[in-house]
Amino acid sequence: MRSLHQHKRRRVRSLSFATLLSAGLAGSYSLAHAQQEQGNDGGKKAATSIGQVQDVVVTTGVRGEQRTVADSPAPIDVINGEQLQHTGRAELSEALARLLPSFNFGTNIAGVNSVIRPVSNRGLGPAYTLVLVNGKRRHNSALLTNGGGDSSGVNAVDLDTIPLSAVDHIEVLKDSAAAQYGSDAVAGVVNVVLKTASHGGSFSVDYGSLYGGNGNLENRKVAGDIGFELSNDGFIHFSADARKRGQSWWNLPATNTNVYSPASNPKNANWNRDGAHNGDPGVEAYNIAYNAELPLKKGITLYSFATAGTSNVVSGNNFRRPNGLATISQIYPDGYFALNNASSYDFQVTAGAKGKSDGWNWDLSSGYGKNHVRQYSNLTINPSLGPASPTSFDELATFQFEQWTTNADFTKAFSLGLAKPVQLSWGLEQRSERFSTYAGDPLGYINGGYIFKPGDQAGNPNVGSPASVGAQGAIALAPQDAANIRRNVQAAYADAGFYPTDKWFVDLAVRGEHYDDSAGNTISGKLNSRYDLTPQIAVRGTVGSGFRAPSLTQIGYAQTDNRTNINPVTGAVGPSLSKLLLNDSPLARALGAQDLKPEKSVNFGLGVVLKPADNLNITLDAYQVTIKDRIIRTGYLFGPALSPLLQSHGLTGSEWVQYFANGVDTRTRGLDLVADTATDFGRLGVVRWNAALNWNRTDITSIKATPAQLNGLGANPGGSLTWFGYSAGGGIGELTSSQPRTKLILGGRWLVRDFDVNLQATRYDSYLWRTTPTLSYKFGAKWITDLDVTYALTKSIKLTVGAANLFDVRPDKNGPGDASTGASSFYYGPSPFAPTGGFYYAKATYEF
Repeated sequence: MRSLHQHKRRRVRSLSFATLLSAGLAGSYSLAHAQQEQGNDGGKKAATSIGQVQDVVVTTGVRGEQRTVADSPAPIDVINGEQLQHTGRAELSEALARLLPSFNFGTNIAGVNSVIRPVSNRGLGPAYTLVLVNGKRRHNSALLTNGGGDSSGVNAVDLDTIPLSAVDHIEVLKDSAAAQYGSDAVAGVVNVVLKTASHGGSFSVDYGSLYGGNGNLENRKVAGDIGFELSNDGFIHFSADARKRGQSWWNLPATNTNVYSPASNPKNANWNRDGAHNGDPGVEAYNIAYNAELPLKKGITLYSFATAGTSNVVSGNNFRRPNGLATISQIYPDGYFALNNASSYDFQVTAGAKGKSDGWNWDLSSGYGKNHVRQYSNLTINPSLGPASPTSFDELATFQFEQWTTNADFTKAFSLGLAKPVQLSWGLEQRSERFSTYAGDPLGYINGGYIFKPGDQAGNPNVGSPASVGAQGAIALAPQDAANIRRNVQAAYADAGFYPTDKWFVDLAVRGEHYDDSAGNTISGKLNSRYDLTPQIAVRGTVGSGFRAPSLTQIGYAQTDNRTNINPVTGAVGPSLSKLLLNDSPLARALGAQDLKPEKSVNFGLGVVLKPADNLNITLDAYQVTIKDRIIRTGYLFGPALSPLLQSHGLTGSEWVQYFANGVDTRTRGLDLVADTATDFGRLGVVRWNAALNWNRTDITSIKATPAQLNGLGANPGGSLTWFGYSAGGGIGELTSSQPRTKLILGGRWLVRDFDVNLQATRYDSYLWRTTPTLSYKFGAKWITDLDVTYALTKSIKLTVGAANLFDVRPDKNGPGDASTGASSFYYGPSPFAPTGGFYYAKATYEF
């Protein structure tokens, strides 16, 4: 709704020396030089200024009156662009996870599902955190989440389409705000604020490499930004980056000598036990952005901002061995690693006007965003077509998401005899969403019916057997899977902030939303308050309700794919022809599916703000979020009891099927502790210390009863009819135990003379991977160390060397493993940090 960023042309004082850097290292002199120019007490002045980190002005979470982090009624973090640049290899989404203890970054390394990686906040998936740019809603991606700690099927916002060089700072509201900003702000709000400088800029070149692994370990990036002044003190700021990340993998040698035995195929005698190329996808991406304001007469200001980008991604897959059902020896006599390729473009443009009339500050805006992804393959086959199969497919599936949002927001201060004026805000929103999928080349999904013949493979291991169906390592959509779903949402909100006394602030917000589909109507409310007991101690709290409509992907996405999975009954790893059913399809209804209902949430928060000294700040915030009718992906349903039903709907009877359903009620409880201070060491410089801890736990308070349709299928030996239980790709374990219970970040930033040294240690608690009701795998706690050193060579040139995961720490290899492939994902489990190991880099920056 209303813009959270008032577009003030200011540089925010960062939580980690942004002010000092902009006047020091970013220019011609360092902290030590600044001390010399200020006199003998210059260091003390600098240290004091740095210590007052809570003076950062923010607008997220409150309306009208500007506030700082220190006097915010809700917990909020501010991450400035300089901090983001110190995260090394990371793009924007991973950078946030490295800097914030309540964020975890999904490390999905499973082929096609590696393109969009979900970010969880406070133990809740990406569906529950609203993303804004300059206070305006960001559009979603077209791909759904299916791994990396989230298989809920939502289409998360792809933060990596925003160039880091465009970001001035990011405001992260760690509090439910559905009643203020929209139904998907259950866990909080991320507001990306773009640069506003009307002059100057920067240009940087990065090069880095992983410490170990296979494939292309290198990473390259160039980035830049520049600002220009417009008339009437306006500005336009351009930013761009180009990056290339090599495709790499770090799997274990396969150990299953039976499937690769020379007896079944002589070519296996020369196999090097390289069974999988699952890992980091190769990425080539280009992103641009601009941010502009143009003041006119009578106090009216026009503004506009936009981002646009394109990318090409290549993901690896398991080895198709020479004696397998997926290899045609006339095409690939030695087997092959199928590739999944994706080409995408993304853009969002917003334009608006703001001003003041009759005491009302108003803001009118409209924005349109689109994400388009085409999946194809440069190396694969559809084995069922036999030797006539193509080896590349230009189009296997296409996904597209569009969003058009229009806002009108108004705010005014009224003097009603209270300690301070009452701030009244209200507004309207119209949002249109559309999700579309398009079928690909029929040769990618049809069953050609090929039967292996003598001479097709060395040793003739599969004569008389049907070949595998579909382009390997890919998702290929058939016409019956195609979707075209639209939804319109109208919303209205009102928000009143007032002071009953000069030390007590109260904010009341209410929001109504109308969805023109089955989600229907909803009203959400929020009460937020803060009381300053003394200048050094304040308490704050929140009570609110929320509402999240089913994502369009959860309503209208279907797919069929042929992948390796963990059997939820036996725990064994093996191939599975799996199918995600449309919720309203005849087959899904025959298995008990019902129309998806909106999720409803209630949240509570209680915190304390402490300032024991001028340069020491401590916040402690507890929270609880309960979600009713949470949408989940059912367990895989398969086996002999299900085969007749599958066959009656045109399938082979061997498929593993699942669908989305309102399956569980959950309760998430947690605690955020943040502390920061600064120490002046005189001629040895100033050190900014910070510590942050998140404790989080999610429990399932209720599981919906298994549908009668499944209970009536009878005995199912060797199969599974568990509607929702433990499974490797989701289920109870994913919601309750796959994320670490605690995450601790300890950091220090030391500025001395021409040097800027940044050291951070992050501890991820242990986590469990539950794959069946009786099998679980525990992974121990790990410390990850990041270090970078920057030297100011001249006024304009800085050189940086650094390491992300300095000591090359990897997750424990405690998973069930896959002896046939050695794929690390089956050993490392749902790791909360990237299992790629150490990454070492160098960077040169020119600022002008």
